[in-house]
Amino acid sequence: MSCIRLSQLRRFSTTTNAVAAVHLSSISVSQAKNKLRTEYDPDKALEIYSSVSKNYSSPASSRYAQDLTVRRLANSRRFSEIESFLESHKTDPKISQEPFHSTLIRSYGIAGMLDHAIKTFHQMDQFGTPRSTISFNTLLSACNHSKQFDKVPQLFDEIPKKYNGVSPDKVSYGILIKAYCEAGHPDKGLEVLREMERKSVEVTTVTFTTILNGLYKKGKTKEAEKLWMEMMKTGCELDVAAYNVRISNFQDGDPEKMKELIDEMSSLGLKPDTISHNYLMTCYFKRGMLDEAKKVYERLESNGCNPNAATFRTMVFYLCLNGLYEQGYRVLKESVRLNKIPDFNTLKPLAEGLVKKKKIKDAKGLIRTVKKNFPPNFLNAWTKLEKELRLVSCSDANAEVQEAKESTG
Repeated sequence: MSCIRLSQLRRFSTTTNAVAAVHLSSISVSQAKNKLRTEYDPDKALEIYSSVSKNYSSPASSRYAQDLTVRRLANSRRFSEIESFLESHKTDPKISQEPFHSTLIRSYGIAGMLDHAIKTFHQMDQFGTPRSTISFNTLLSACNHSKQFDKVPQLFDEIPKKYNGVSPDKVSYGILIKAYCEAGHPDKGLEVLREMERKSVEVTTVTFTTILNGLYKKGKTKEAEKLWMEMMKTGCELDVAAYNVRISNFQDGDPEKMKELIDEMSSLGLKPDTISHNYLMTCYFKRGMLDEAKKVYERLESNGCNPNAATFRTMVFYLCLNGLYEQGYRVLKESVRLNKIPDFNTLKPLAEGLVKKKKIKDAKGLIRTVKKNFPPNFLNAWTKLEKELRLVSCSDANAEVQEAKESTG
């Protein structure tokens, strides 16, 4: 019997979707959000959103679900469907409310469809929607989401001149500074900060931290340390995020220096978070101190932290780099339990290493797991790897078909 191709399995999905639709009709808004966090299939994400879209009581409650749905479609490059999805919202009576209108601008930005975001902003008069700094800031953020950082200074200058009642506030300036820093120009960010000071616009800790991060990324450590001293002198309320940016600069250095900064945080009443510990763990790994790195991971919970996606990605990467594939597989299983599975490029060396170590059952288990959890557009890469590693056989393919039949009942 010839091997059955993956595409043939899709014939069984129609019945499954029909069954799923029945279940979705009874879920709550909070349940829908939880499902969307771990659902990477764009069609299923649309089904989940649609099942509760009429139940959202405010733009704020729907924004998260809408953004996630758009992300799933964007990851599959289904931009025409994103346009249809978001444009359909313009027939909703709430379109005349600025917060609701702004969610569409934001979602277009997340999809990288900045022209549509700008068009939607300019359409506010057409829908009788009041325009203020709220929608202005959303449009600026859409530029950053779209990675079109050069558009932010342009719109920052143009929009207030064109529309009455729109003027930059501290958030607007913060978005402008973020654009400059993301584009690799923290020096311009500093210039904007000085402008804010001259105009008596409040400079927030987030704004300071954005520039600090930009300076460190450009290797301008001296300037960054000078800014840090300024933050302390001006009474800026230092937070965990600010310390984490500073800690990140020591990833390639002495872990003891990093530990000193973490202790300094604690002495100020700040609680080091998962990101703080991830940086320390990475620093240990880079210095070849594997046991110390693993201890940081193992003690996360006792330190009141939960591992995030970056934690698992770092652990699997460095364990594989040191040939510790079985340990890497155990970490992967924990990431699956918490729905924080590392990406393909991290897991590919793990699958290859398990095969190299003759852990074929574990390698097959890894492939099965990721194929169930990764977006459809990543399945080709996994199927190709599966064949390269000779982990697929006719019996395996037939078993998958039988499993699909049984799941449709």
